[in-house]
Amino acid sequence: MNWTLEVVIVPVSDVERAKKFYADQLGFTVDHDTVINDDARIVQLTPPGSGCSIVIGKGVVPEMPAGSLKGLQLVVPDLKRAHEELVGRGVEVSEIQVVGQNPRPVPDPLDNVGFVFFADPDGNTWGVQQISSRA
Repeated sequence: MNWTLEVVIVPVSDVERAKKFYADQLGFTVDHDTVINDDARIVQLTPPGSGCSIVIGKGVVPEMPAGSLKGLQLVVPDLKRAHEELVGRGVEVSEIQVVGQNPRPVPDPLDNVGFVFFADPDGNTWGVQQISSRA
């Protein structure tokens, strides 16, 4: 039996601001934006090519302090291109960093060990790792 992670709740203080960040700046697809009433809203967004989505909202999602989710990670086949895209979309992103070393030869020296980091407007933090074999 496969056990797939499909959704991660990301705690935010302003749903509309977070939706704009994830959709417009990161390029996530808005799967749905459901307003149940003035106090309840669910927005599901999915990174391009991902099998796992994020959900932001109010009233019907578990309550967690906004910005308390740390260390979410995305994987891309080309970290230099991903960094350029994030900068071009106005995301405050770190420079490319090499974290550790590969235990065996890889096609690109950034594979597995190349990362950039950023935070959403509430302070939830993300890493982006290069693994070109998943392209």
